[in-house]
Amino acid sequence: MTVNPLEDPFYYLNNFQHVLAWLEQRYADVLSVEEQQFIVDFGQLPRASQALLVRMVMRKGEHFRLGKLHYAEIGETARAAEPLLNLGWVNEQAPLSIEQLFEVLLKPEILQCFSAAIEQPKAKKSEWLAALSEQFSQPQAFKSWCPTLDDRLLSLTIMGLCDRLRLMFFGNLYQDWSEFVLADLGIFTYEKVEFCAESRGLRSREDVEAFLYLHDCQLRFEAGEALAQVVEQIQALQTVNPWLERRRAKLLFQIGQHCERVADWSAALTIYRECAYPGARLRLIRVLERCAEFQLALELATHAEHAPESAAEQQQLLRVLPRLRRKLGGPPTPRVKAREVERLDLSLSRIDPALSVEFYVQAHLDEPSAPVHYVENSLVNSLFGLLCWPAIFAPLPGAFFHPFQRGPVDLLSEDFHSRRADLFQACLAELDDGRYAQTIRQRFRAKSGVQSPFVFWGVLTEALLEQALDCLPAEHLKRWFNRLLLDIKANRAGMPDLIQFWPQHKTYRMIEVKGPGDRLQDNQLRWLEFCHEHQMPVAVCYVQWAEPAA
Repeated sequence: MTVNPLEDPFYYLNNFQHVLAWLEQRYADVLSVEEQQFIVDFGQLPRASQALLVRMVMRKGEHFRLGKLHYAEIGETARAAEPLLNLGWVNEQAPLSIEQLFEVLLKPEILQCFSAAIEQPKAKKSEWLAALSEQFSQPQAFKSWCPTLDDRLLSLTIMGLCDRLRLMFFGNLYQDWSEFVLADLGIFTYEKVEFCAESRGLRSREDVEAFLYLHDCQLRFEAGEALAQVVEQIQALQTVNPWLERRRAKLLFQIGQHCERVADWSAALTIYRECAYPGARLRLIRVLERCAEFQLALELATHAEHAPESAAEQQQLLRVLPRLRRKLGGPPTPRVKAREVERLDLSLSRIDPALSVEFYVQAHLDEPSAPVHYVENSLVNSLFGLLCWPAIFAPLPGAFFHPFQRGPVDLLSEDFHSRRADLFQACLAELDDGRYAQTIRQRFRAKSGVQSPFVFWGVLTEALLEQALDCLPAEHLKRWFNRLLLDIKANRAGMPDLIQFWPQHKTYRMIEVKGPGDRLQDNQLRWLEFCHEHQMPVAVCYVQWAEPAA
């Protein structure tokens, strides 16, 4: 009989202790003296004090009213807090600004504490704050602010330390302690991966500090601080960790895009010239063109044409190069005519505007002998994810850091495929000898609900799976899967919206749907071109809404 971990009232404490044990085992050489001492001291605390600390760490904010910290399993909160106060992990004398004070007080309590200063008792809380901020500008302890309130305020002093521990465990700061609860509840299930000694995102103390440094730069950028200073500090960071270097390049790329949006072309040029993130070269070409530096843009575009970094860049260069040559006085370049794709034109009655155009087309074309499914990117990705599961979840160094990962960290890295080439080759070989269908069926059952960066469990029903395996040729699957592996970031999107099967004839047709005024996007055009090149049945359906009957 399976025991539900949440039935233990100290489930959250058990999870926190699990993290500390994990870090002691896998990150002993990375932990600072302060962090090591915290783990030792935490283990020596009474259980109630441990639980209270973890409860506060897992809540929002750093300031907590003692009168609102009621937990049956902890008992008397004031007694549990004493060891935490003695260690300095919790402080009763933390200085609070009036803005922070207003966050922990109710409106009647504010009236009680500031009755002499509030002129309009029926005003909003925000209006009181605006009126009192200038008069009460100096931070004070809670008791100094509210001497008549019968309560105490506990302020965490170790939230930064706990965030660093969380960072080392998850390898990021966006996942939090709720991951354990979601897993315990069965809401999320993760693949169990063996962790080798090298499976750490942060390999040294320098890596931890570099991550926090980059995170601080990102927060400052998002807060609107002076870009030049933020960019200078990002560029000054030196790291040999390829995962961190990619994060650094991505942040620079995001700042470059921001500079474009605010028309700071000079800053965008400076950033893109130094940025190695995929797409930065094309952005640099576009900004050079925007600055009328046509010759420099043409030289860079010509160089890129001979070695495009992706199909997306190659597609854009086909538009950029003729335009640049024309601006420099060159002869017009004839446009390459797009391949003809089967076209469907439908005039449909729109009964409910809330329903998507794809829903209407699906309902119109669907027949018992030729079912239509709204799959978009989900079907091909899911079949790929099931067949190639062992390669995707291979425990390679630097791929998996902790037990709550939906997929490998290096999924979108340039060397994702090459690092696993033999494993992917073995998986795709099953398409050559027919084993793939049984493998996919078995994994569909065995891995049902397990998180994956490719499998859409909410869409992939058994009926859809069986129709797909019956009607999609193995040759077509192999071509799609190999295309995915060429550029996962670009190619796992843009696939046609609908797929129609004819099970009796074991054939299919994919259908891209466009409503009135809608046009094909670049990634959709690339998929249509690919399907046409390899004689895969695909059509584009253009919908017009029929005028309602008078």
